[in-house]
Amino acid sequence: MGLLLFLTILFALAGALLWLWARRLRQRAGLPAGAIRYADAGDGRAPLLRSERYGLQGRPDYVVQEGRRYIPVEVKSGNAPAVPYESHKLQLAAYCLLIEEATGQTPPYGILRYDDRAVRVPYDAILRSELLEALETMRRHLLAGDPPPPTRIPSRCAHCGYADICTR
Repeated sequence: MGLLLFLTILFALAGALLWLWARRLRQRAGLPAGAIRYADAGDGRAPLLRSERYGLQGRPDYVVQEGRRYIPVEVKSGNAPAVPYESHKLQLAAYCLLIEEATGQTPPYGILRYDDRAVRVPYDAILRSELLEALETMRRHLLAGDPPPPTRIPSRCAHCGYADICTR
């Protein structure tokens, strides 16, 4: 009987330690509380989220379920800027829109996870409108065959769909 009590206490302590360790890892990763419902390992095996309505598709790094809400998390390399870059916010907004289309539930926010901290970005009517405007601008450029405006970041040119015809 004593051995059984000892083993029960030992397993309970081990379980509590594992729970605390997992909680600390989640906090360090910048993920909100809740079940991870989607994770993109970067190998192309995660399903592509699509919206025919908006002509949009993508793979967020994570989607965490908080109650009935789904929260996208996008992991960025490097330390967080003082204010998140507009391109990062629009990418996160695109994932919010894709989740909204797929689930019928609008995420209240998304998370940009940088090396040094996580930034919660509200997904509100203003950000949604900015995203839809950016998508429309991109469509106009594609239909007209116009390359996008030049960038100050040369590495972006290497991955641009217009690289073979661009004269800039």
